[in-house]
Amino acid sequence: MKPLRIGVLGCAEIARRRVLPAMAASPSTEVYAVASRDRERAAEVARAFDCRPVHGYAALVGLDEVEAVYVPLPAALHAAWVETALRAGKHVLAEKPLTTDPERTRALLSLARDLGLVLRENVMFVHHGQHAAVRDLVADGAIGRVRSFHAAFTVPGRPDDDIRYRGDLGGGALFDTGVYPVRAALHLLGGGLEVAGAVLGAGPGRHVDTSGGALLRGPDGVGVHVTFGLENAYQSAYELRGTTGRIFLDRAFTPPADHTPVIRLEQGTGSVREVRLPAEDQVRNTVASFAAAVRAGMPTHAGADPEEAACLRQAVLLDRIRGSAGPVQQSF
Repeated sequence: MKPLRIGVLGCAEIARRRVLPAMAASPSTEVYAVASRDRERAAEVARAFDCRPVHGYAALVGLDEVEAVYVPLPAALHAAWVETALRAGKHVLAEKPLTTDPERTRALLSLARDLGLVLRENVMFVHHGQHAAVRDLVADGAIGRVRSFHAAFTVPGRPDDDIRYRGDLGGGALFDTGVYPVRAALHLLGGGLEVAGAVLGAGPGRHVDTSGGALLRGPDGVGVHVTFGLENAYQSAYELRGTTGRIFLDRAFTPPADHTPVIRLEQGTGSVREVRLPAEDQVRNTVASFAAAVRAGMPTHAGADPEEAACLRQAVLLDRIRGSAGPVQQSF
């Protein structure tokens, strides 16, 4: 397969630290160009990845050689630049969340289908095999009927000038860390989840939510509890509880490429088994999946692509969590 030539809009940390190295190392992709509003910044990152520096995002989108665009910009800027790239005929891989508004997400997904282009939200953990292994255990009846799901993704605080603390750029815990447990619930339980209640809190001096949680319910009565935060001790885990057992997975959302996953399976009254899996690079898997989708061509009718359907369901749930929580509760 001919490598997919990708242009990158911006020099965000996640691009430099995780995604660009994976794209450069993958035989299915080529980092063709990197754009920044800062000419020197573009040149610096381009040197590191042996690609073309471009001054300004519009200039990169206009390059004929670029087949696809990766958008690691702040969340509030995604919608405009994703649409610009699509209308320029580029496939798009955009950081999560795709947008901060479910109707705008729906419109962009529809536009991509109409134009015959691939639009993917960069939720990388779903491309790690440990979650498929969990689903297989559940499908095989290892814990009986699933009755509840609990997931948490919380990270320590960032410097005060971090974009995650800027509401005008789409910051806040819900859109940054809340995506993970919500998407995990959809990935493992399927659609049909409804929001029963939610809370959002802001740490001292913060003007965006820095912590939160939500209760959801599935159509079959499964209870779902998700927790997320920006100024907490690190936690990245989920568990499924069933009528006859329990599955627990740590390092669920951002495992390093050399991490050996361990699924803890508890059955009956005392049986405990650890299922060890081979290490995987979920970033490389994600990049390869995006390139393969572009080369294969995407379905043109709504709902045919599972990732598209999950992206839209996630956008709706995040919006309903925000609406259910009401005003962010300030801590003093």
